[in-house]
Amino acid sequence: MESTNRNWSRRQFMGSIAGAGAAVMMNPFSSWAKSPVDPTVAAIIAKTIGTDTHNHMDVPFNAEEFKTLQYDLFGEMKQSGFSAICMTFCVDRPKLTKMGEAYERFILSLDEMDEMLKANKMKRALNLADLKEAHKKNHPIVVQSVEGGHFIEGKIDRIEVAYQRGLRHLGLLHDGQSLVPLGDIYTNPPHFGGLTESGIEVVKECNRLGILVDLAHCSNEGIDDALKISTKPMLVSHTGLNTQLGSNEKMAQMMMPRLISKEQAKILANAGGVIGVWTHLADSPTVYAKNVRAMVDVVGADHVCIGTDSKMAPPSNSNERFGRKTNLTWGDGQEGFLYYVVDAMLKVGFTEDEIVKIAGGNYCRIFDAATSV
Repeated sequence: MESTNRNWSRRQFMGSIAGAGAAVMMNPFSSWAKSPVDPTVAAIIAKTIGTDTHNHMDVPFNAEEFKTLQYDLFGEMKQSGFSAICMTFCVDRPKLTKMGEAYERFILSLDEMDEMLKANKMKRALNLADLKEAHKKNHPIVVQSVEGGHFIEGKIDRIEVAYQRGLRHLGLLHDGQSLVPLGDIYTNPPHFGGLTESGIEVVKECNRLGILVDLAHCSNEGIDDALKISTKPMLVSHTGLNTQLGSNEKMAQMMMPRLISKEQAKILANAGGVIGVWTHLADSPTVYAKNVRAMVDVVGADHVCIGTDSKMAPPSNSNERFGRKTNLTWGDGQEGFLYYVVDAMLKVGFTEDEIVKIAGGNYCRIFDAATSV
C-alpha cells in the first residue's frame, strides 16, 4: 500500500480546522437548541466542523410518494450541532431481483435528494473547501453518501456518473449482496475470501476520481484487501468495539457481527484510517462517550469519529417506517445530539483537542485526502 495518507500532517491540519472557528466564541447553531446550552460545550462545537459520518436520509423509490413528504433537514441539523452529515441512502431494501433495478433506484434517490436539498436551501460538499466554507457561514451542508455499491452492477463507468452527481462517500457493501458481488459482507457466510475483482476495481476507481471509500459491512478479509490496494485513507463509518456491548443483551447479540475487534481496528488505524462509533449499544450520552473512549484507547484520538447510523430528518408527515430522529437518540433531544455528546465527553475526561478531532476533524482530514486528486 502506498503511504500517501501517512504523510499528512495532523498537527498542521488540525490547526487549520480549529483556526477557522477560533474567533467564534459561541456556536451559532446553539440558538436552535430547545434548552440553554453550556457555553463551554458550545465553544468547543464552534471550533470543529462537527460531522456525523453515517446518517441515513431515506427517500422512497416512488417519485409520487416523495412529493407528499416533507423533510426539515436544515432545522434538524441546526438543532443537532452538526455542521455536516454524510447523507446516506441504500438501494438494496427491498431485495434486488434483476439487473438495472439498483441503478434505477440509485438515480431516482439522487433526483429526490436534489429536490430535498433545494427545498432546504442546502448543497453537497464536494471537497474540504466546501465543508470549511459552510462552517464559516454557519450553514449546514451534506456529504453525499451511498451504502453499498449495488448500483454499479459491473459497470465501472457508473462510479463517474455518481461522482458527477455529487457522490463523495461510497460504502462498498451493505446488508444485501450486489448482483455483481463486490466482496464478503460481515453478516453473511463468506464466499470470496475478501473482496472480489469487481470490488478491488471499485476501490481503485474511487481513488482515481476522488471518492472516500467506507469499509463498513466488509469482512475483516475484505478490509485487509482494500487496505492493500488503496492509495487513499479509508474509514469504517459505523461500528463499535466488540468488547463494548452495553446493557441490552438482545441488542448486543444482534449487533455482535457488526462490531470490530481491537486487532482489526488497529490494522485500519495503522493504515491511516478512521473508525466511527455508533449509538446502537449506548443507552445514554455517558455510555456513548465511554464507548468512544474505549475506541480511542485502542487506536488513538486521531483515528476515531462519530457515525451514529441514525436518521437526521425522517419526513415529518410519514409513518414510523422512516425511523427515529438523531436528535431523539436519548430522551427528548432538548439540546441536540452533539451538545449531549460533547458534554458527556468532557465529563468522562476527554480534552478539548481530542473532542475537536473526534467530532469532525478526523473525518475532514481523510475526506480531504480522499477527494484531492
